Amino acid sequence: MTFNEGMQIDTSTTDSSGGGGGRGIAIGGGLGGLLFLVVALLLGVDPGKVVNQLPSTSAGQDVAPGFDLSKCKTGADANEYVQCRVVATGNSVDAVWKQLMRGYTRPRVRLFTGQVDTGCGAATTEVGPFYCPVDQTAYFDTGFFDVLRTQFGSSGGPLAQEYVVAHEFGHHVQDLQGSLGRAQQGAQGANGNGVRTELQADCYAGVWAHYASTTKQESTGVPFLEPLSDKDIADALSAASSVGDDRIQKAATGRVNPESWTHGSSEQRQHWFTVGYQTGDPNQCDTYHAADLN
Repeated sequence: MTFNEGMQIDTSTTDSSGGGGGRGIAIGGGLGGLLFLVVALLLGVDPGKVVNQLPSTSAGQDVAPGFDLSKCKTGADANEYVQCRVVATGNSVDAVWKQLMRGYTRPRVRLFTGQVDTGCGAATTEVGPFYCPVDQTAYFDTGFFDVLRTQFGSSGGPLAQEYVVAHEFGHHVQDLQGSLGRAQQGAQGANGNGVRTELQADCYAGVWAHYASTTKQESTGVPFLEPLSDKDIADALSAASSVGDDRIQKAATGRVNPESWTHGSSEQRQHWFTVGYQTGDPNQCDTYHAADLN
C-alpha cells in the first residue's frame, strides 16, 4: 500500500518524552508479546504482572539509533522509511476515525528500540507493538516487522506493517469507547473477552483499510494512500494469520491450547479484519456479542 507522495507527515504526536511508573496493563502485544504471554499463561503467571515487572531502563530510546524523525516529511518518505511509515499510518488512521467517531482524540505514538518506560510500566521489544491506556500511547519497535516476516512467515509488505499500526490504534478507539477494560473481565481463552477485544481491534483495522485510500488529508486535500491492490489485502491477511494464537502456540510449544488464547486464531483474525474492510462499518465489529467468532 503506497502513500501519495504529496501528503505531509505530521510528527507532532510522536512522543519523545518518557512515561513510566504506572500500573495499567498494556494491551495488544504483537508477535513477541504473544509468544511471551503464551509462555506466561502456560506457566500459570498473570501476564499483566509480567509486563509490569519487566526491568526498567533509562536508556530506552524514542527512535531507532541513527534515525532522525525530521526525515519524515512527505508520503515519499513514508514509502522509503519504515519509521516514517508508522507515523504516516497513524496520521491516516486518525483521519479515518475522526470522521467515524464523535469526540475522537489522537493517541500518541512512540518509536523505541530495546526497552521503553511507559505509563503501564517498563516493557521490552519482546512484548511487540502494544497500546498503553494509562498514557494513551501506541508503542512500536519497528524491528518487529522484520521478525514478523523472517520468523513467522508474514509477507512483510507495507499493508502488513500498516495493519499492525491500525490494530494498536483500534485499541485506542476501544479505550475512548470505554470498552477496553473488558479485555480483563470475565472468562478468558478462545471465547473470552480478551480474545474478543483483540478481534475487535482487527476489525477496526479493517475499517481503516476500507477508507484509507479515500480519506483526504485536511491540510493538503490529498488522499493519504493510493487505492489498495489485491496484493495489499493479501499482505494484511498474511500478517493477521501469522499472529494467530494457534499458529504461534504450535510453533512455540508444538501444541494448541485454546484455553490460553489471548488474541484469537489465524482464521478469526483474518475473518474480523475482512469484516471491517468489506463493510467499513464499526458497528459490524461488535465481537463481544458475536455468537460465532469465526
